[in-house]
Amino acid sequence: MKRKLLLINPVNPSRIGLTVNRSSRFPPLGLGIVASLTPASWDVELLDETWEQFEYHQADLVGITAFTANVSRAYEIAQVYRSNRVPVIMGGIHASMCPDEASQFVDCVVQGEAEAVWLQIIADFEAGRLKASYSGTWDDLTGVPPPRHDLFNPGYMFASVQTSRGCPMDCSFCSVTAFNGRRYRRRPVLEVLDEISNVPQRMVFFVDDNIIGYGDGARHGAIELFRGMVDRKLDKWWFCQASINFADDEEVLAWAARAGCKMVFLGLESEDETSLAEVDKHLNLKKRVSAYREAFQRIHRAGIAVLGAFIFGMDCDTPAKLEARADYMINSDVDVMQVTNLTPLPGTRLFTKLHGDRRLIYTDYPGDWARYDMTQIVHKPANMGTEEFAAAVSRCNSRIYSWPVLLRKALMTLLLTRRPMAAMFAFQSNINYRNVGEGHLKEQARAAIS
Repeated sequence: MKRKLLLINPVNPSRIGLTVNRSSRFPPLGLGIVASLTPASWDVELLDETWEQFEYHQADLVGITAFTANVSRAYEIAQVYRSNRVPVIMGGIHASMCPDEASQFVDCVVQGEAEAVWLQIIADFEAGRLKASYSGTWDDLTGVPPPRHDLFNPGYMFASVQTSRGCPMDCSFCSVTAFNGRRYRRRPVLEVLDEISNVPQRMVFFVDDNIIGYGDGARHGAIELFRGMVDRKLDKWWFCQASINFADDEEVLAWAARAGCKMVFLGLESEDETSLAEVDKHLNLKKRVSAYREAFQRIHRAGIAVLGAFIFGMDCDTPAKLEARADYMINSDVDVMQVTNLTPLPGTRLFTKLHGDRRLIYTDYPGDWARYDMTQIVHKPANMGTEEFAAAVSRCNSRIYSWPVLLRKALMTLLLTRRPMAAMFAFQSNINYRNVGEGHLKEQARAAIS
């Protein structure tokens, strides 16, 4: 009989974050890649709490991934299997940043990217010598197998595809560089195109932190990918993440639009240069905030909507500055407005600083990690009390996500891009963020009552 590997994607039970929206849930790519790497002598099953609450499934070996916000749930599930003498392996970004903590709850911790070590892990398990830890390396991405898309729940509206890893920007609040490195690594374009050809969904989310990368080589790779999608007539509707340099090249924009790009996520963080300097957002500072509008115009001319991500709660923020940021979001040509509270994640310079300054509010780990979901206030800002900060965030969110603002934004997206599908992507995304805010307010009310 074949051995059975059970892969588990845990979900924070509070569901305050984006998982409250069906259209903003995305498949667990890491687990899909692990499934692809697993030898054919194993049966592989994926249990995804995004769609089904955990129930015990028989297995010979369990693999769990987790972000910080859902790691407490991951530990809880891991304990169920360990109590039944089933070995548990944990990987993902949180375990990589907090391996000593994770090792208290699982049998084996995988730090970093698992591709380089997974076959060794399986071989060691089969030989009865599974180690307590393994460390992946930042290898070339050529030949990395595509994830087992067939294992993902068909309810996912978007397929997720990754074309690159690594980011040289190293913003103080971001743990990407600690996990994937500062060197930008691209998958071979033909391998990515083959994967896109085989995903069942019409809509695709490219999960890269910056799909066009940095430098001429990355630029040519992005154009080759977009042209390949056009030549193969893949006919996908997609959105992606990028830095503000996405708007620099008219040829890149033209091919992205022809290939089906409807929306781009830009990490703008703030309209205030002091705030950008505080979080080491050097590329945005180099471009200067005054150039944002021109960048939005170029993206719109290509028929692509702009999702602008903003952060509340930096040290230089005050209630008045947050109101000014809300004004900018509402009145700018940003189509979709994402607001997150500054959240110090393990492995970031921000976490090290705030922890050292004793400004973290919730430190009863691992239980309190569930609060680190980008929507809750988990630190003490320098220029506001936490209650003052919470009240300011609530006021700003009420203004930003009011129906008149969202409807006006949708109309403007249609007028600026002349693409109904781009307007639809943008409007639905704004509704998703409105739902996140409302879900958090309901959770706060329940916590106050209890």
